[in-house]
Amino acid sequence: MIQSARPDPKPLTDAPASDRPSLAAWHAGWAVAAALLALGGRWIGGIDGPLFYGVLAMVVPGLSGLGLLRRDGDFERMTLLGIWGLAALLAASLSGGLTGPLTGFVFLPLAAGIALGGPRPVQAGALAVGLAALAGLFSAWLVGPGPHLPALAAISALLTAAAAALAVRLSWRQREARLAAAEAETARVETLLAAQPGLTLVLEPSGRVLAAYGAPPVSLPVDPLFESGLVAAVHAPDRPRLLDAIERAMRGQDGAALFAPRTALDRRVQLIVRRLDDPGGPRLIAQVFDATAQYARELGLEIARTEAESREAGKTRFLANMSHELRTPLNAVLGFSDIMRQRIFGPLPDRYGEYAENIHQAGGHLLDLINDVLDVTKIEAERYALTLERFDAREVVSAAMALVRVNADDKGVSLSSVLPGDPVEVSADKRALKQIALNLLSNAVKFTPRGGAITVTVEAIGPYLEVVVADTGVGIAPEDVRRLGRPFEQAGEMEQRRQGTGLGLSLVRAFAELHGGRMSIDSTLGEGTAVTVRLPVALVARAPAPEGGAEIIQMPLKSGG
Repeated sequence: MIQSARPDPKPLTDAPASDRPSLAAWHAGWAVAAALLALGGRWIGGIDGPLFYGVLAMVVPGLSGLGLLRRDGDFERMTLLGIWGLAALLAASLSGGLTGPLTGFVFLPLAAGIALGGPRPVQAGALAVGLAALAGLFSAWLVGPGPHLPALAAISALLTAAAAALAVRLSWRQREARLAAAEAETARVETLLAAQPGLTLVLEPSGRVLAAYGAPPVSLPVDPLFESGLVAAVHAPDRPRLLDAIERAMRGQDGAALFAPRTALDRRVQLIVRRLDDPGGPRLIAQVFDATAQYARELGLEIARTEAESREAGKTRFLANMSHELRTPLNAVLGFSDIMRQRIFGPLPDRYGEYAENIHQAGGHLLDLINDVLDVTKIEAERYALTLERFDAREVVSAAMALVRVNADDKGVSLSSVLPGDPVEVSADKRALKQIALNLLSNAVKFTPRGGAITVTVEAIGPYLEVVVADTGVGIAPEDVRRLGRPFEQAGEMEQRRQGTGLGLSLVRAFAELHGGRMSIDSTLGEGTAVTVRLPVALVARAPAPEGGAEIIQMPLKSGG
């Protein structure tokens, strides 16, 4: 929506500031003429008594007009017109009203209004003339006719006519100055508009072009726009987009459209249109730019994004298929090495037994890695299906703790839990929750030195299940915390990185997001780490479990890695 500052109140007069010397000169000339008339008439002997003071009163507005040189404004000019009216009223009253020799002075407020410029000063001057004339009539009726001085009457009328003629000339010059200033301002604005890099169009709501300024795009010449309108210059399939932008602009909103010109389909033009409230009716003002280069860049980025997504999908499918293919021979390796390790078919030399043990451990590690890769690729391919069940979260976390307790004891790490006394019922994927707890615990054991401690906390907070695994291990640097959670990202020294694959936290984060939850890491280097998983799966109201077993839900959410 177009916003504009609140307009200032309309001035009483629009005369330029440069007319003040001319106005002051007009007033000074009148003051001198009136003073000479009063003093000369008194010296000759024809003007004395009230008549002298009536002429002298007309000197006052002339002297007051000199104040415009110091300060000028609407209030000052209207005040000056009031002084003119009072002086004319006083002159008429002291000279015998409209029958006296100073009748011509009654019209001087109107001449002053013309000199001051603008319709309101003229109206105020005419009103002052009317009031002075009424005062003159009342004075003639009350006091009687004024003295018969034909020469003074002629001189006052002549002075009034001269002052009026000069006022008209001064007003005409003011009008010419205002017109010249307006034309200069219009030319300046048109020059600025013509020098801008884009094209500015003034449109009717129908799309007819009223004016054009600036440099048009190469593919959109201006002359055909004036002949046929903007809509006709647009490629037909893009016209609804343009009309929609015009409609939005007419509702007071910003309208924008990207279209191809009808005569250059390989190019693109960007148009931004807004409503322009005009006294003659609503208009539209539009900014038009050549957007061919921008469109080409965006198209290139879109193609690159599509290709990258295609390559990523191919990589994901390859990893998933490879993982499945590797598991079959790896299960055979594990099976045969386990038979040899247990010496089921007879004794083995100690060295061969040690080799069989190493083969079995390496195969187990590789199988775990393949399973993790398979889970990650399933999640990235949006093919992982959550199997929602109702169960006690304490049991799943306790089972995960049992799996890592042997390793923790062998390493000399204390493993404890803080579990609520009542069941913590949840509706979640049991395998995913167990994998979350197992991965967090394995990481904690792996990176906690001998003598350290690991604490597992399970708590239901409203509809959320919160699992926190805190350790007193080596901790994580702040710059590494931001990276963790993406596949194959690891932290710490090289020796520490050799102990894992970088998939554990990635799976924790992915499983949490599949449930609509999140994972957060709080760590201090050298002091320890606390990983919190918050899932909206807690059952606040413990209703009986539905019949039919588990519920299978497909969750198309990527792991964010």
